[in-house]
Amino acid sequence: MLDRDGVINIESHAYIKTPQEWQAIPGSLRAITLLNAAGFQVVIATNQSGVSRGLFDLSVLELIHSKLRAELAAIGGSVADILFCPHHPDENCACRKPQPGMLLKIKMQYPQDFAQAFYVGDSLTDIYAAYNAGCKPLLVLSGNGAATLAALPEQHQIPHFANLLAATEFIINGRS
Repeated sequence: MLDRDGVINIESHAYIKTPQEWQAIPGSLRAITLLNAAGFQVVIATNQSGVSRGLFDLSVLELIHSKLRAELAAIGGSVADILFCPHHPDENCACRKPQPGMLLKIKMQYPQDFAQAFYVGDSLTDIYAAYNAGCKPLLVLSGNGAATLAALPEQHQIPHFANLLAATEFIINGRS
């Protein structure tokens, strides 16, 4: 399981509002393809409060995800599903990370060894969502990851990697 912004695509504090603004982090799409080749079903779970903020609508979000899927398909990769939370942080919904709602939905849809599954993210909300859902967090230093690592409480030190491609090697090797 993967977060999107800062893990797969370049992070923007102004939000990714159009397909043109969505740009893959070098190596991230190859990483997903390698996970697919190793037999992993890749699912994305991403907070997208830009919808509730009125910065883009659901149809634009679908176009952004279509671009992600198309670029991935062009190199032989795929994602099984993309779940997103469109809610504003003030709404306190159950699906917005760090709440586990999206990851628990993934657990119901893909229950195989969920406790052994990894959730790769670049923020504290990603890490806590993984803990709250009962899976294993991994941190990438791309996106907000370097700042997250610096702020991570000592009791929550977790494996961290330069980017998704580096984390992928750990995931694949950890499976065997």
